[in-house]
Amino acid sequence: MDTLGLPKDFLDKMQELLGEEFEEFLSGYSVERRYGLRRNPVKVSDTAFEKLEFITGKVPWAEEGYYYDADARPGKSPLHEAGLFYIQEPSAMSVSEMADIRPGEIVLDLCAAPGGKSTQIAGKMRGKGLLVSNEINSQRAKILSQNIERMGISNAVVLNEDSYRLSERFPAFFDKIIVDAPCSGEGMFRKDPAARDEWSKEQVLVCAKRQKEIILNAYKMLKPGGIMVYSTCTFSPEENEQVIAWLLENQEDTEILECEMYEGFDAGRTEWLGEHRCGNIDRTIRLWPHKVGGEGHYVAKIRKTGGEEKKYNTGENRSKKTDTVLWKEFQKECLKEINITGDIISFGNQLYCIPKEMPDLSGLKVMRPGLQLGENKKNRFEPAHALAMALAADEKREYGIKSKVTVINMDIEQAAKYQSGEITECDESFKGWVLMAVNGISTGWGKASGGKVKNHYPKGLRRL
Repeated sequence: MDTLGLPKDFLDKMQELLGEEFEEFLSGYSVERRYGLRRNPVKVSDTAFEKLEFITGKVPWAEEGYYYDADARPGKSPLHEAGLFYIQEPSAMSVSEMADIRPGEIVLDLCAAPGGKSTQIAGKMRGKGLLVSNEINSQRAKILSQNIERMGISNAVVLNEDSYRLSERFPAFFDKIIVDAPCSGEGMFRKDPAARDEWSKEQVLVCAKRQKEIILNAYKMLKPGGIMVYSTCTFSPEENEQVIAWLLENQEDTEILECEMYEGFDAGRTEWLGEHRCGNIDRTIRLWPHKVGGEGHYVAKIRKTGGEEKKYNTGENRSKKTDTVLWKEFQKECLKEINITGDIISFGNQLYCIPKEMPDLSGLKVMRPGLQLGENKKNRFEPAHALAMALAADEKREYGIKSKVTVINMDIEQAAKYQSGEITECDESFKGWVLMAVNGISTGWGKASGGKVKNHYPKGLRRL
């Protein structure tokens, strides 16, 4: 180890690769890193968001990306719990931007936990189309599902599956696919010192082998003309340029598309291809910590030029009978009017609204089959926290699910108490379910009676 705590084998490798650039690269580890978060466009406009006092600047390559003052600790704010923003490393925001996601598309985030790229994709979809967020690790898939809920996303399905099983079920199905592949993490050494201890030359080769398997499975799931964005947070050519070159050698109906370049972005290195041969590898991009306000990243944008689109039956999983009587009573009494779209299905006593584009998921490990509406209990319907997070608390909000629900708006201090489980006072005329909001952003349910609001913020999410 050197004085920076970086592995010697890593330093030797980077010096060999970079030559005269090495000293400049090394100097980046002595510079304090930048901190980023991303505005949730489903919940707030850019004009309102930029008034937040902890915002210090704009991330150039991300439409909703901002830098923030780390001392402000925005992750502790009730606004974070309300899904107003997602804390995300700035360079990582570049990946979903390159995919040019549009409302109404069918999109897969294949290695999605903890949810940064999925929630960014969902913001661009504006609640229209289908987002499938998959994570092979079950514990990380739970965190992914929680973040999907927190951000008020209504058109996402969360799976806990292997990429091969998905490729067998959904060949030529997706318009866009994001593959943020598991990697050796060299680009995170400045941000996460623990990543340095886990790194080895052997681990780089293990990761490269796994990445080839994942990217090939992902490619099988692309529609003809579909676009896949592959990314890692590492510097190793074996996991970056050489993986893309390998895919193009093994799939003839493939082309690399140009990525939008910003100040400090570098092109992929053709001289690092090793035994591989690949034209246009310089269309891929590298983000270096000493050149941009973020950590290390690699991004490649690929289009499938051939193949045959598959047809899918999206009605098979909707055939079972669903008891919606109590839901309709709740909707009439509490929500009055609601612009919810999709089909309502039941999983036990739980009701979900699922995107119309969703195919049959039977036999797959499903963590979240859509928007959780609530639960049928004895003679009553109890709404889910996920429904509250997806509802628009402000009628002027452009996106999200709008209704005529009664809203109790709180300031930051009141919201902190609510999210801790405290009872809130309200107008004595309020009765029944009410939507609790902070600065016009929905954050949970309450039940009003006699001038008090019984707290229904989930106990597992409450803050001490």
